Amino acid sequence: MTAITTTAPSARPPVAVPRPVSRSITAPLATLTRRRFALSARTPREIIVPLMTPILFSVVIAPALAKVTGAVRGIDYMSFVAIGTVGLLVPINCMFAGIGVIVDRESGARRDLLAAPIPRSLIVFGNLAVALAISALQVLALVGAALLRGARFDTHLSGVGLFAAAAALLAVAMYGGAETLANRVAKQEEYIGAVPAIAIVPWFFAGSLFPITALPSWLAAFAKILPLTHALAVMRYGLLDGRGTGLHDIWGMSNPTAMAALSLAVVAGYAALLLSVSVRVFTRSAVR
Repeated sequence: MTAITTTAPSARPPVAVPRPVSRSITAPLATLTRRRFALSARTPREIIVPLMTPILFSVVIAPALAKVTGAVRGIDYMSFVAIGTVGLLVPINCMFAGIGVIVDRESGARRDLLAAPIPRSLIVFGNLAVALAISALQVLALVGAALLRGARFDTHLSGVGLFAAAAALLAVAMYGGAETLANRVAKQEEYIGAVPAIAIVPWFFAGSLFPITALPSWLAAFAKILPLTHALAVMRYGLLDGRGTGLHDIWGMSNPTAMAALSLAVVAGYAALLLSVSVRVFTRSAVR
């Protein structure tokens, strides 16, 4: 009789089942935001210094001009310019935030961030979140200083909401432009040289110091396509000018609510366009 022997099959090593990767973007976005905060706002000086010029203009120069010029269409000039100064502070702050993008690219942890298993757009959104938070803090400080100096604002809830929405959308638009420029230029010096042309020059044409109707007709037409002009008109409508005279200068309509909605849509359109361009430019520059 032939004995048949069988060999017991060897035990296979257990197969490691990969854990499902979480698709939540909240945690990595929070981490990127905290990192940018640590780099951009390590000391109070980095928050306070950009406030100096706008606050000086709002609480010293504007009251002096108010004594000379008086009211603008029945609006206290100091209050008029205090809102206009927000249109100087937000662009400057967002443009200076773009310098951190260049520093990160040249000597920071950008390569490590690009190697992380996260969408690259989150890096832009993390930077944007910090720029928005710092801008909000600075705008609150500016408005508070103006109130202490004697500015008069109408702080009903809907008006504050319009002011906040216009300021936030303006900040998103300006940071989108800053991020795009920072990823296109090669040197910090080139970037800093472009900041005045982008952040300061439009301020003089956007109805910050006087109504745009005081400009020559061709400059007034140019002012109407600037997002800053629309943002300031909405801000003043929210906190200062319930008649919407600044909005009327742009649209020529009689319904201030409709004009405010149109101007908010214009600023939102700029914000969406510039932010999407910044993400696209960052993504392309990251693979070079």
